[in-house]
Amino acid sequence: MDLRGDPGYGGGMVTRDSLAETLRHIATLLELKGENPFKTRAYNTGAEVVESFAGDIVQRARDADLKGIKGIGTALADKLHELASTGRLEYYENLRAEFPDTIFELFGVNGLGPKKIKALYEAHGVASLERLREVCESGEAASLAGFGAKSVEKILAALDFKEQFADLFRHGDAAPEAERIRELLRAHPAVGQCAIAGSYRRGKEVLHDLDFIVSTKDAPAVMAAFTGMEGVDTVLVAGETKSSVRLASGLQCDLRAVTDAEYPFALNYFTGSKEHNVAMRSRALKWGYTLNEYRLAPAGDKEPRPLRVDPVTTEEELYRALGLDFVPPALRENSGEIEAAESGGLPELVALDQLRGTFHNHTLASDGKASLGEMADAARELGLQYLGIADHSKSSFQANGLDAERLLAQVEEIAALNETYPEGEFRLFAGTECDILRDGSLDFEDGVLARLDYVVASVHNAFTLPEPEMTKRILRAAENPHVTMLGHLTGRLLLEREPYAVDVPKVIDACAANGTAIEINANPWRLDMDWRWWKLAKEKGVKTYINPDAHRPEHLQFLHYGILVARKGWLERGDVLNCLPLGEIEAALAAKRRGR
Repeated sequence: MDLRGDPGYGGGMVTRDSLAETLRHIATLLELKGENPFKTRAYNTGAEVVESFAGDIVQRARDADLKGIKGIGTALADKLHELASTGRLEYYENLRAEFPDTIFELFGVNGLGPKKIKALYEAHGVASLERLREVCESGEAASLAGFGAKSVEKILAALDFKEQFADLFRHGDAAPEAERIRELLRAHPAVGQCAIAGSYRRGKEVLHDLDFIVSTKDAPAVMAAFTGMEGVDTVLVAGETKSSVRLASGLQCDLRAVTDAEYPFALNYFTGSKEHNVAMRSRALKWGYTLNEYRLAPAGDKEPRPLRVDPVTTEEELYRALGLDFVPPALRENSGEIEAAESGGLPELVALDQLRGTFHNHTLASDGKASLGEMADAARELGLQYLGIADHSKSSFQANGLDAERLLAQVEEIAALNETYPEGEFRLFAGTECDILRDGSLDFEDGVLARLDYVVASVHNAFTLPEPEMTKRILRAAENPHVTMLGHLTGRLLLEREPYAVDVPKVIDACAANGTAIEINANPWRLDMDWRWWKLAKEKGVKTYINPDAHRPEHLQFLHYGILVARKGWLERGDVLNCLPLGEIEAALAAKRRGR
């Protein structure tokens, strides 16, 4: 949890997310104070209700119309009304005032929960990352109950990791601000064309900043609107054609204004990557032209080759002018895309509207926040033809994992629910996210797994095994005939936890040999398997399922981020098995068990 600030709190726009986040912050502060755990749980429960409520919870709170909503009592309803109607909450502000603001930095350190933070704060006055490092390096922290040398070593490693990526943001965290600012710029009367460029446009998993490009005849007016927009914390640069601001979240945003004639070149240049730009400039020079962010022009006195398109008025025409097929932004990493564009060998990248269903989704039976029926309804509303349910297995006790009896009862519940859907319109598939145990065996016996439609096999513990041991562990799971796919292959949490040590090429080879798929876990904190491995996996014939790892209905929207990973990995519709429609996906799920 990131407690560095509250989006929307303190006079900004109140949203469902800001209401829920404030309740979670209250729960955390109460835990730090050592308050009754039931009181703490009430605020966390309230946050979950706010997030999952089907109606306009913000308006209901503003209107003091929360009576009868399960999980929101009178006291909580009053606080939500105050927060939604005024943008502030006196109770929360008084609670925050009891602690230094910097204490919230500690919650971003992997391995530190409220109990340990409370112990450090009370014993050694630890209320900042700087002080945390001091007591860990001095040995003071190791003397506390529940710590020890290994715990301190992990905390120091987490601090190093955090500092290494301090100026980076997950794509999914930046997306709401990116889209908000783009729409603000598009709505400006002086703006003609507008786009988000940079690594965001290329679909990178983490970003340093956001780049915006506009065409306009009144750049100063657009710049003034940009630097004065809501959410700006600091104006770094305020120029006539370029401005930079830092948002309250710490994210830097840069805006460049150009003419309509310059726009395709600016968009291409500031989309990048740097390596792709170098390759494009090199190609232009071979044709006798200079290419920069403003124009494509003859270079020197030598007669250049005739351009295939002249004049260039769009980014697509820029590529065609130099004898190339249009290279989608996702592929612009100088990984063979120029050669493929020249030879007509670019892939037809998979698109979001080609997905017909998805697997690896959780319900209230384990650690999900919605019922089986609610998850199914959400999938149907999105136009999906099927949804796979893969609640945790018993070894994931922290996630309320299912034992065999509960799992098989869920299989029956799914079968009964399927009877209520018109034939051929929608189907639930019964699966499990089955823990891969330390020795590579699975958390359920084969006889239980055989009664399921599919199995997602994932590692959820013992992350620090040496690479040979971890690889052997995962290989054994990949070879099991009941395992349909491997889940979040490297266990990474972007900007929070590094991937565990595993020989990914060896796992890819094993999956190719055994017909095991590797999922693209579309949760924006994971995006695992990394896009950099998918070109190799595709060459080996390994297929994927794009899965949101949804724990609540709105998480199904994570499929968008999975598509970004697939596109960066050069994947096409045929590489993604959940592009298959209902009526064909069944055979794909069963293929491995038949030895195909």
